[in-house]
Amino acid sequence: MLVAPELIGCVFGVGETAGIIVETEAYEPDDPASHSFRGQTLRNKAMFGAPGTAYIYRSYGIHWCFNITCLPGSAVLLRAIEPTEGLHLMRERRGMEAVRLLCSGPGKLCQALGIDITLDGLALDEAPFTFRHHAPTDSLIAGPRIGITKAAEQPWRFGLKGSPFLSKRF
Repeated sequence: MLVAPELIGCVFGVGETAGIIVETEAYEPDDPASHSFRGQTLRNKAMFGAPGTAYIYRSYGIHWCFNITCLPGSAVLLRAIEPTEGLHLMRERRGMEAVRLLCSGPGKLCQALGIDITLDGLALDEAPFTFRHHAPTDSLIAGPRIGITKAAEQPWRFGLKGSPFLSKRF
């Protein structure tokens, strides 16, 4: 849970595309909403990998979702980024022009950045990923997680206050 707010403001990229992380959500091993709650499986194996490993899964059988592993069984879902690099590729992949809507949700973010299951289990400090830390921001907001039914009340969703690129207002 400590990592999720620290990621706000960092720059994350895949290949020629990148953006500023503006929204995250934390999941821990004892959290009934976490994929690791019932232990390691083939599907969630990357969640139990080294910190800084990509954990990618399909949501609702439609959208890819990208997570960064922390401690074994813990991960941070990237919910939204502010697109900054490779906008032409993001627009092409998403089939739209509106920059604000390119990466304003986990599935949109993965589609825009070209993230799919082939990147599951890869280390974030190696290609095709880029990751740059930032100076801490004072504009952090927190609230309950969204899009889940179990333990949704946990205030483990973090965002950049005032960002128009969030998936949903706080």
